[in-house]
Amino acid sequence: MKTFLAQCRSTIGADHVLTDPADIASYLTDRRKRFTGNALAVIQPAGVDEVVAIVRLCNQFEVPIVPQGGNTGLVLGSIPDVSGNAIVLSLTRLNQIRAIDPVNNTMIVEAGCILEHIQLAASTAERLFPLSLAAEGSCTIGGNLSTNAGGTAVLRYGNMRELCLGLEVVTAQGELWSSLRGLRKDNTGYDLRDLFIGAEGTLGIITAAVLKLFPPPKAQTTALAAMQTPDDALRLLSLAQNHCGTALTGFELMSDFCLQLVLKHFPDMKAPFCRPHQQYVLLEISDTESETHARSILEGCVGHALEEGAIEDAIVAGSIAQSKTLWHLREHISQAQALEGKNIKHDISVPISRIGEFIRITDALLEQHFPGCRSVTFGHLGDGNLHYNVSPPAGESTDNFLFHQTNVNRLVYDSVDQFGGSMSAEHGIGALKREELSRYKSEIEINLMRTIKKAMDPINLMNPGKVI
Repeated sequence: MKTFLAQCRSTIGADHVLTDPADIASYLTDRRKRFTGNALAVIQPAGVDEVVAIVRLCNQFEVPIVPQGGNTGLVLGSIPDVSGNAIVLSLTRLNQIRAIDPVNNTMIVEAGCILEHIQLAASTAERLFPLSLAAEGSCTIGGNLSTNAGGTAVLRYGNMRELCLGLEVVTAQGELWSSLRGLRKDNTGYDLRDLFIGAEGTLGIITAAVLKLFPPPKAQTTALAAMQTPDDALRLLSLAQNHCGTALTGFELMSDFCLQLVLKHFPDMKAPFCRPHQQYVLLEISDTESETHARSILEGCVGHALEEGAIEDAIVAGSIAQSKTLWHLREHISQAQALEGKNIKHDISVPISRIGEFIRITDALLEQHFPGCRSVTFGHLGDGNLHYNVSPPAGESTDNFLFHQTNVNRLVYDSVDQFGGSMSAEHGIGALKREELSRYKSEIEINLMRTIKKAMDPINLMNPGKVI
C-alpha cells in the first residue's frame, strides 16, 4: 500500500493524507463512542476532481472507501471496520456553496457543507432551507443526503428526498455523474438521484446537490401542550391539521420521563407547567402573514383542543425567546439521556394512526420481560417517527442492562414489524442494523438491493459491510 499512499499524496498533497494514529483517531470512532475501527489512511480531497482521482486510485489498488462527513451518525455508517484495509474519505473540505438562485428557489452546495451554514446562507438570500436537526452545527449535507435525513420539519417540508432536486456523484468506477440542473420536472428515465439518497455511500459518493429553498415565513409560533396519553396527542394532531392546515410545521411528542431527564441534567431549565403530565407535544406553525395572525391560529387550535378534552394544559410562546426555551426542552433530550447513562436506542416508524397502540403494547411487553426498565419515548409524531429508547431500571448498572440489548432489540423490532413499521426511520442502517435489515426485509427486497449494489459497485469498494 506504500505505492497507493504515495500516489494519493502526489494527487492531493501530503498534508491531506493522514496516517498518524493521533491524526486519524477522531475519524475512526463513532459519535456515541461505542465502536472504534481502523483505516489505512484518512484522505481529505478539496474538490470533486480530487475525489474522482482518489476513487480511481482505489479502483486500481482495490482499496475500499468509507465516505465520511461530520461523523454524527448513530449506526456506524461512516466508520471503517477493524481490518484497517479501507480509507476514510473525508469530504469536509468540499464545503463551498456554489450558487443560490432565489427565483428558482434552489441552491447548489458541496457535500461537506455544514447544515447550519447552509441554513444561514439561505437566510442571507431571504430564503429558507428547512431541514433542522440536533446535529445541524456539525453534520454535513452529504451525510444528510446519504441517510435521507428527516428532522423536526418533515411534517411540512418532507425529508431529504423531497428537499433535493439533483446530485453530483462520483461513481464506484471513478466516473462523474452530474444532474445539478435544479429541475422540478424531469421525466427522462430512471430517477438515479433517489438511488444515491439514502444509500449511505454504498453506491457512490455524493459530492454536491441542488437543494430546494422556500420563502421564509413571516412568523413562527410555538406551543407546548400537555396531555395524558399518546392517543390524546394523536387527537391533537388531527385537530391541529384541521385548524392550521399546511402552516403546521412541527409536531414533536415527548414523555414526562424525557422532560424529567432534561430538568435533572440541565437544572437551569425550568418545568413548563406547575404539575407534571404524562405526555407533551411541542407544536410549531409557520405563517406567511404576520406574528399576530400566527399566534391567533395557534391559540385558536389550543383553545379548541382544551374544549375537546384532548389536552390538559398548554403554553403558547409569547416571544422568540420563550419559543426557544420550549424547543430547548425537546432538543436537550438526547444529551440528557447520554448524561443519565448508556441506553438502548431505537429509531423506528409506524403508521401515525397506530402510534398510541404501539407505545402502549410495546411498553407493556418491555415491562413484562425487563421489569423496571424505563422508556425514553420522543420524536416526530407528525410523520410517525419515534426515538423509542430504553434505559435501565433505576439503580441498575447500565452495563448489566446492555447485556440484554439483543433481546430488547428483538422485542421492539418484532413489535414494530407487527405494526407494519420500519426499524430505521431516519438514521439509516450502517453496520449496526445490517443483520436486522435482512430479518425484516423480504427476500425479494434484499435480492433487488444486492443486484443494484453488484451492478453499480461490482468489486465492493463503496462502504463495504454497510446496509447489505
